[in-house]
Amino acid sequence: MSTDAASGADGVTRGGRASAAGSALEKSLRILEAVAAPGGPHRLADLTAAAAVPKSSTFRILASLIEQGFVRAEEGSRYGVGPRLRGLTALVSGGEPASVEEILRELRRATGQTVHLALHSGETITYIRKLESDQPFRTASRVGMRMPLHTTAIGKSILAGLTTGEVRELIAATGLPGRTQGTLTTARALMAELDVVRARGFAVDDEENEPTIRCIGAAIEGPDGRPVGGVSVTTVTFLVSREEIEAYAPALRAATAALSPLL
Repeated sequence: MSTDAASGADGVTRGGRASAAGSALEKSLRILEAVAAPGGPHRLADLTAAAAVPKSSTFRILASLIEQGFVRAEEGSRYGVGPRLRGLTALVSGGEPASVEEILRELRRATGQTVHLALHSGETITYIRKLESDQPFRTASRVGMRMPLHTTAIGKSILAGLTTGEVRELIAATGLPGRTQGTLTTARALMAELDVVRARGFAVDDEENEPTIRCIGAAIEGPDGRPVGGVSVTTVTFLVSREEIEAYAPALRAATAALSPLL
């Protein structure tokens, strides 16, 4: 019997040897499919059986998927679809009456500025869509980039939707490192800012994440009313004043309200 194409534990062969990377990827995808199956959130034992992956491996892979925002840990040791997976589903869905892409394009048209869509993933946000403006400037942000919550308009709008205890736990875990001279680096300053965000329904990043960049952001709420991500309108300080960017708030909040049922 030839050994040139011997099967590995998962039946994956690469030049006569099982591919560990391919096997790990296949396990992760099977677990993700099991999490997304109807009837969720699902128990660990059910996911293990459905994905045909050992319990220890399933638990380890789930931990990584939770950290990346693709899976969400629910009450009762169950696992459900995370905001990042919901966001990807919405981005590729062509059957929605008002797609994610259309909503973001309308916001860019209404403001004439760069628009970002980001999802909440643990202690950070991850940009999953960026629509550049026609203005003669570009920001350093890019799709896939992960940013701290306390330095961005989207991040602060998400923090405003969490409980005080959750915000304090996050501060204790990550600290409040400064990215610019304008970054809020004390718990007192951040908590006071979040009170303002809750009162007016949007957050402002006034050169707190990147010099010369000013943004306005609002959170997108999930089915349970908790923030799953957010949208921002991004400008440069030498072209758009703070008063001018805050005037975009109604259009921004209309966009986040429209996106909420899609994510």
